Amino acid sequence: MVLFAALSLVGSPARTAPAERSLNLVALGDSLTAGYRLPADAAFPAVLERALKERGHAVTVANAGVSGDTATGGLDRLEWSVPDGTDGVIVELGANDMLRGTDPAVTRRALDSIVSRLKARGIPVMLAGMRASSNLGPDYSARFDAIYPGLSEHYGLVLYPFFLNGIAGDRAFSLDDGIHPNAKGVEAIVAGILPSVETFLNRIQGTPR
Repeated sequence: MVLFAALSLVGSPARTAPAERSLNLVALGDSLTAGYRLPADAAFPAVLERALKERGHAVTVANAGVSGDTATGGLDRLEWSVPDGTDGVIVELGANDMLRGTDPAVTRRALDSIVSRLKARGIPVMLAGMRASSNLGPDYSARFDAIYPGLSEHYGLVLYPFFLNGIAGDRAFSLDDGIHPNAKGVEAIVAGILPSVETFLNRIQGTPR
């Protein structure tokens, strides 16, 4: 009986671990996400997806960036921009609010609504923050810059404090308008944000950071 059992085990096909399910992320943002004046494969979502796959993550990153969008605009299109089956959303909105001098309270309310609506759908959120230009004055800057860490703390979100960290104002990383990142700039953004996105993925998967 023991010999038969042993022979049965030897002849049994090896069991393979189930393939890891691909995670579906959505990058919800403005022109910085959309890839203003860049080829589709050079836009932030595409470059981020490639970088994550190179690091062994089974993931897709959909581009839900709309040039010129404000936080309120992102809220207005939230339901159709983030379809059912989405595993997580990276929210990058607020730059156009800042450039237009929109009351930071308006921007905060819109971002708060985006986060709360996604959480109500069971969809985790990561925030990619923005900072106010110094020419808007210290009061405006203080109120605007507080939006992202405040929401992150309130909802317990992964936060990348400044989406343009390391490239803002650097012509080597910008298009000729001096605002939007060129392809090199997008690569630099992805390199900077990648550890935060990996932390976000670990949270989605419920694995330790």
